[in-house]
Amino acid sequence: QVQLVESGGGLVQPGGSLRLSCAASGSISLINAMGWFRQAPGKERDFVAAINWIASSTMYADSVKGRFTISRDNAKNTVYLQMNSLKPEDTAVYICAAPLSPAVAGSDLVDVDEYDYWGQGTQVTVSS
Repeated sequence: QVQLVESGGGLVQPGGSLRLSCAASGSISLINAMGWFRQAPGKERDFVAAINWIASSTMYADSVKGRFTISRDNAKNTVYLQMNSLKPEDTAVYICAAPLSPAVAGSDLVDVDEYDYWGQGTQVTVSS
């Protein structure tokens, strides 16, 4: 089993920045990729960004490209999501996730159904 715990959410003004963290514990040797998703009230859970550290690759939703950066600290077993130039439409609960199978890679990482482990989420609110 893998446990994921997010932190770093909060209230920020438009144009501001936040850095989210997702700390992994448990059987972390099982996973080689992680993703961030977000869900606004009444909406579906949408892909935001993913990182595969075996393939040394990252990918982003079009809506966040150039503004968000996903990264990993191997020593801390933590994945980060640096969010800059935040917009009101970025308001959502941000949730990190990890797929169990190492075969999940590339474009598969945008698919919510490919993920097996989920954190509890952290609220991000962008408002003046």
